Amino acid sequence: MGFFENFQSALYQALIQDDRYLLYVNGIIKTIEISLLAIIIGIAIGLVIAVCKVASSNNKHLKWLNIICNLYITIIRGTPVMVQLLIIYNLIFTSRNTNEVVVGAICFGINSGAYVAEIIRAGIESIDIGQMEAGRCLGLNYIKTMRYIIIPQAIKNILPALGNEFIVLIKETSVAGMIAVTELTKAAQLVGNMSYRILPPLFIAAVCYLIMVLGLTKLLNVMERRLAQSDRG
Repeated sequence: MGFFENFQSALYQALIQDDRYLLYVNGIIKTIEISLLAIIIGIAIGLVIAVCKVASSNNKHLKWLNIICNLYITIIRGTPVMVQLLIIYNLIFTSRNTNEVVVGAICFGINSGAYVAEIIRAGIESIDIGQMEAGRCLGLNYIKTMRYIIIPQAIKNILPALGNEFIVLIKETSVAGMIAVTELTKAAQLVGNMSYRILPPLFIAAVCYLIMVLGLTKLLNVMERRLAQSDRG
């Protein structure tokens, strides 16, 4: 009975007492907000970088563009996201009125963009070169051929990889507390400081992350099945 009594006491202090569950709810909302904004930014950056890399690889006059893209990818992938977060926050966003959620989203978006760029580039290169030639024969320029023919086909191939990147991004937001964002992990730490029991809040946070990841995984599986059905149809 002693174990269950201690468990109930720890759970009460971590969730119910003083409406502390609201901290987790607000933390989950902040985590989702940062993740959604970051993935939008990351996809936008990754798409531009990927198209530029593919275009410059076949054009000697655009070699400089390929160098810039590779430099961006190398720097972002070669440095920790926490360091990038602190640099962006302290170097660029120095105003007192700075929205930390926006700062976090921009930082994680820039970080994710480097990985998404390589995912999209691989997806584009997986499409038969004849698709590009067919688009050009129809009178479409390079950008329109990419937009209407190549990219839609590539998205189907890279959807699982993009989903995995989004899952990683959700978990990476746990370091956003370094810039005073009360996301899920930070909320758990605050509850731990209030209750003087750090482990129960962290376990609750871990369960919340697991539920979000499982939900996203289920959603991605549904999307993949629908895409597969449309291909068969």
